[in-house]
Amino acid sequence: MPRMVITHDVVEIERWLKGKDERAAALGAVGSDVTDFVAADGSTRIAVSATIHDRAALQALIDAPPPEVLAQMESHGVVPPLTVYVEQ
Repeated sequence: MPRMVITHDVVEIERWLKGKDERAAALGAVGSDVTDFVAADGSTRIAVSATIHDRAALQALIDAPPPEVLAQMESHGVVPPLTVYVEQ
């Protein structure tokens, strides 16, 4: 199964890290093995990786996130845009 990586900025790293379980649950519909990364340079740039089970569902989630996912993103301090990379 392919892996994916999503990168974006956040308002505050600690705030974003507190949402780990919610983030894993939201991505659980399309993948597993969700892993969070923070920038080594101390910036507010982060990355999330996961193993993708359903590419079409991932694309749908990215193209039109449901209201509850948008609310989670806001509460976690996600700063758009998101850049998504998918293993080929």
